[in-house]
Amino acid sequence: MKEITDIIKAYKKAVKAQQKTALATVVQVEGSSYRRPGARMLITEDGQLTGAISGGCLEGDALRKALSAIVQKENKLITYDTTDEEDATIGVQLGCNGIVHILFEPIIDVDPLNPIALLEALVAEREDAVLVTLFSLTDKSQPGSSMIYRKENSQSRTPGSIQQEVMKTAAAVLKYKTSSFEIYQLEQNAITGFFQFIRPAISLVIAGAGNDAQPLTEMAYLLGWEVSIVDGRATHASSLRFPNAARVIIAKPEQVLSKIRIDEQTAFVLMTHNYNYDLALLNLLLDTNSPYIGSLGPKKKLIRMLDELNRNTKENELLVHGPVGLDIGAETAEEIAISILAEIKAVFSGASSNALKEKKGPIHQQQQISNL
Repeated sequence: MKEITDIIKAYKKAVKAQQKTALATVVQVEGSSYRRPGARMLITEDGQLTGAISGGCLEGDALRKALSAIVQKENKLITYDTTDEEDATIGVQLGCNGIVHILFEPIIDVDPLNPIALLEALVAEREDAVLVTLFSLTDKSQPGSSMIYRKENSQSRTPGSIQQEVMKTAAAVLKYKTSSFEIYQLEQNAITGFFQFIRPAISLVIAGAGNDAQPLTEMAYLLGWEVSIVDGRATHASSLRFPNAARVIIAKPEQVLSKIRIDEQTAFVLMTHNYNYDLALLNLLLDTNSPYIGSLGPKKKLIRMLDELNRNTKENELLVHGPVGLDIGAETAEEIAISILAEIKAVFSGASSNALKEKKGPIHQQQQISNL
């Protein structure tokens, strides 16, 4: 999500500077690649790049292709083959060993449903959504970014002849929460639809405004997460101490939940260094649907709190991550912050958090063309 919000900011800046722009999107990958389908990059006519579509090996040529799309005012699909290990131009011998299809779309500012407008609609709500991009591997015509689909509303510029089919697939992708590819026939041409399932950014609620919460806030902000600071002390909980927090809330434990929206992307970390505050808030959080609750401090602290609350069950011990974070040998506040963020990311991604060298198969899950 951070890449998308950065692109929107860069686009608004380009509009003010009267710079023309194009959006490059990785729409399909065969084999391995540094970036996966859904990676995006904004290119301005003066050569500014925001986001990334590769590890750096494709950006130079992508700039030229984007400028061509801007001048010709038409969408273009470009295929890069990095499987040739002897090619020192594309791939820079990175060994990606994949074929990458990238769609270039010039942004027409006056078009209310241009690709950036669809991205803005995406980030406007904290709801799961499906972003649909249509492209052709065989035809010159490239429909491009076509739809934002949500349960209650959608915005679409999909060709009418396939709109109902596309919406049906988007509904299935939203239901099963997994991205997909589907093939349609449009004017006797094969059109591939890339249905990208996108969740809101992680909302991290840090209970505690001590010094050790500052690096955690800053690092979460760099990841594009939405950070809220909660503490009962006005001397500590201030926007001056946490300038990149989305909100700083001064509240007693019993007031916190009324001030925080909890959804499937909300994580809590208890680190007030005030036992009674953590105890009271933990008691309330155990009755919510928050998928992640972390508790700073030793395991015996967590067990003691659950015992005092008369809620020491196997289920609650599994639910609460205490001690919070991954075992990386962290000592300093900054290292502990990395440990906590890594564990939260792993939990929300459903990842093992093991070393990648131990993983069998590809790093990224492959997205296949399938009938949902």
